[in-house]
Amino acid sequence: MKNLVVVIAFLMASTVSFAQGAFDKFEDKEGVATVVVNKKMFEMMSKVKVDAKDKEMQQYMNLLKKLDNLKVFTTSNAKISSDMKATVNSYLKSNPLEELMRVNGDGKNVKIYVKSGANENIVRELLMFIEGSNVKDAGTVVLSLTGNFSLDEISVLTEKMSLPGGDDLKKASKK
Repeated sequence: MKNLVVVIAFLMASTVSFAQGAFDKFEDKEGVATVVVNKKMFEMMSKVKVDAKDKEMQQYMNLLKKLDNLKVFTTSNAKISSDMKATVNSYLKSNPLEELMRVNGDGKNVKIYVKSGANENIVRELLMFIEGSNVKDAGTVVLSLTGNFSLDEISVLTEKMSLPGGDDLKKASKK
């Protein structure tokens, strides 16, 4: 029984480490713009003094405390784009993320996936994959976000940080 617990703990840890590293191969690739924000930075950002009367800014600061990791990879290189798509598909096969929304139009294809947290309103992981010629300054975007947050809160984050796909996340949070 003790061995079974150790094996289960090991498998869960390896799944979490895969989630953190699945897209890291794009981080140092030429032709890929990368944004990585870790938990420590989110903690530091959440401690900045803001006007207590500004409700939207307060909401943003509260969200920052709930986030663990943000990774955004963008490229306009066709070969790297196809590699990103294959990596996302491989990641989805080995991780239980649920498709939240799919939008195909205006020259772009957007897919948003989530892993629920303690209840159906809480998200532990969000994965967004955008491809198409109408994506600002890039043909393909992979956005990975982990923590304990709601979709409503994330639309505020994407707006404040000017992240790609923010409009699509706003639409998803209204569903």
